[in-house]
Amino acid sequence: MPTLTLKFKDTRIKTFSIAEGEKLSIGRRETNDIVIENLAVSGFHAKIDAIEKGYLLTDLKSKNGTFVNGQMVSTHWLGHGDVISVGKHTLIFVHEGGKPQTAPADDGMDKTMVMETGQYKELLAKNAAEAGGASSDREPAALLSFLSGAKGDVEIQKKLVKIGKDPSSDIVVGGLMTAKTAATISKRPNGYYISYVGGMAKPKVNDVVVRESIQLKEFDIIEIGPAKMQFIFKTGS
Repeated sequence: MPTLTLKFKDTRIKTFSIAEGEKLSIGRRETNDIVIENLAVSGFHAKIDAIEKGYLLTDLKSKNGTFVNGQMVSTHWLGHGDVISVGKHTLIFVHEGGKPQTAPADDGMDKTMVMETGQYKELLAKNAAEAGGASSDREPAALLSFLSGAKGDVEIQKKLVKIGKDPSSDIVVGGLMTAKTAATISKRPNGYYISYVGGMAKPKVNDVVVRESIQLKEFDIIEIGPAKMQFIFKTGS
């Protein structure tokens, strides 16, 4: 089974295993699977998904970035011996038997994006300059990926998705303080919005309570009752 060994400089801290179908979250907050207590590390910094194609590392728009073998990455298919740098810590990815992890065929859809730091900054500046320009006529499809409270991903296929304790809800969330319909996510022409509906357990987005309605951004962390989900745009949509 593949493993990830967390190190600080030359000191080994802990080794984690990851099996097919599992997901490991990395960050400073204690709810992560791999907790790195360092201010240079974002609360939810990165994640690794073990799927049929391989082991996919994704940076969660962290403040200081995620690096693999010295290069900044947004996503990266991990191979045996890869060194992941998160803040001042490193994670060494070891695949059982020393065999490299096979990446999917290069069809242009799942290609790893690897950028030098300078190039990354240039792209950020370009995107900021173009902000407010013409937007796409069609908002990309999105999904909610559970971090806790349940497993798996839920694709947002309807214009209005209900979240709550009622069994008829699109996403069922438990908890004594959770209302039958605690919140909704609506798809509008300019994006996706989460709205508070009722109950004592108000939804939170990135630790901020939603009292009415706010627009969701990719990689936002949503909490409702005991459930924690991440809002992600569907690849290739």
